[in-house]
Amino acid sequence: PNVKELSSSVARTLIEQIEHLSKIAAEFSQFANIGNTQNEDVDLHELMNSLVSLHRMHENMEINWRPVNDKVHIFADKTQLNRLFTNLLQNAIEAIPDNRNGIIDIDEQILDDSIIIKIQDNGGGIPMEMRSKIFTPNFTTKTSGTGLGLAMSKGIVEKAQGDLWFETTEGKGTTFFIKFPLANTETV
Repeated sequence: PNVKELSSSVARTLIEQIEHLSKIAAEFSQFANIGNTQNEDVDLHELMNSLVSLHRMHENMEINWRPVNDKVHIFADKTQLNRLFTNLLQNAIEAIPDNRNGIIDIDEQILDDSIIIKIQDNGGGIPMEMRSKIFTPNFTTKTSGTGLGLAMSKGIVEKAQGDLWFETTEGKGTTFFIKFPLANTETV
């Protein structure tokens, strides 16, 4: 008697599951393509400006970006950098409990011939037993996802001759640090 309702419900569920499988396949594909870089001179502030603007649209979320005054250029794959910072910002947003107003601070510092970008959230922090596995492929603290995001992020940073690490305090939040060598814009 309720075949239309049942059919509609099954169709919605199937579409939802297909979308999940598609997302998983895309993440594995992106992870597999980390080695295929198209490095170029990238204006870091141009890239960050668009990503920060996009992520500021989340409700109950304050994102403070404090770039250095100088222009910052790095030699890396722009698409992969976009993936890297999108993943780190999304992780920071998702780390903040629903009952807390989110604050994400993004700070930059020039150190010798490198730029250090610090992304700090006021989320729950990373439990001690998970810290050593955080960059391991297929490891996740979330109920959904593939666990490839931080492993992929680390690979992207390393392909650009950089470094990625974190500091965390349970109950207070996590800070990810990304260090890239500055591009010599005269020779790029």
